[in-house]
Amino acid sequence: MPSVDERRHGRERPSGMRRPAPLPPVLATRPFTVADAEHHGVTRARTRANDLGSPFRGVRTATVPDDLEALCHAYAARMPATQYFSHSTGALLWEIPLPRRLEAESLLHVSSAAGSQPPRIRGTVGHRGARDAVIVRHRGLSVASPCDAWCQTVRLLSLDEAIIAGDRLVGWPRPLVTLGDLDLAIAAFGARPGARRIASARTSIRERSASARESRLRLVTMRGGFPEAELNSAIALSSGRNTHGDLVYRRYKVLLEYDGEQHRLDGRQFATDVNRLNDLSEDAWIVIRVGKHMSEREVLARLERALSSRGWTR
Repeated sequence: MPSVDERRHGRERPSGMRRPAPLPPVLATRPFTVADAEHHGVTRARTRANDLGSPFRGVRTATVPDDLEALCHAYAARMPATQYFSHSTGALLWEIPLPRRLEAESLLHVSSAAGSQPPRIRGTVGHRGARDAVIVRHRGLSVASPCDAWCQTVRLLSLDEAIIAGDRLVGWPRPLVTLGDLDLAIAAFGARPGARRIASARTSIRERSASARESRLRLVTMRGGFPEAELNSAIALSSGRNTHGDLVYRRYKVLLEYDGEQHRLDGRQFATDVNRLNDLSEDAWIVIRVGKHMSEREVLARLERALSSRGWTR
């Protein structure tokens, strides 16, 4: 039975139909335009064969694009130099965490350079780019800079979603930008739609968050009235080893850790964690491990008990 993708792209081949001629090697492994195919001696009839996908008008693929990056490369085959991927599409290409409703969006957001017309191609959402837009090459694609993509997307996000996405820009251990870069981009963005939420989010963005879950945990503790923690801060242990913690309350020797699945499923990681926790215990650190099924109320209650036992008061 043909797959959903085969039906969607017209790939179901009637029984007895002759298999289409092989494509030239230069076209078999990448998206290509009909004009490019003709340049390499491929007939129009061959480009209409049902073994090829057509994700965008005038574009053909030998394989169905199965993720966002592959779909962007398919559109890039026909993309003029005046266009670039922007907004939520740009943010996702930079692996900035966005809510599922945006991750699941099937349309590509494409901006045009100032003075040129935005695209009006089925499968895309066209935007007029700003004159001061910063465009870079990323994974072989023309993409809005991480800061610009974040600014463009914020108006579609809740405040917490905007902060979590912003934390990734300056996250740990591989930040995409500096806080200075972000501030320059925000200033250039000016009073465009979303500017008010951008300003609100910026006050709560912090460096060195390692994941969206850590950022969310930080926001929960801050709004619970607790001191602000250091993020992924280094801790020197008396054993001679060094480690770091997700949320570190150094003054009180309390550590809040998000316990991901990899900590239990990876045997080597589990053994490392045991030694690390033993070292922290010997140095009188209180470690609170937070699992994905732990409620916010329980996290805050445990944190309050731990900090209060070390002299913290509200």
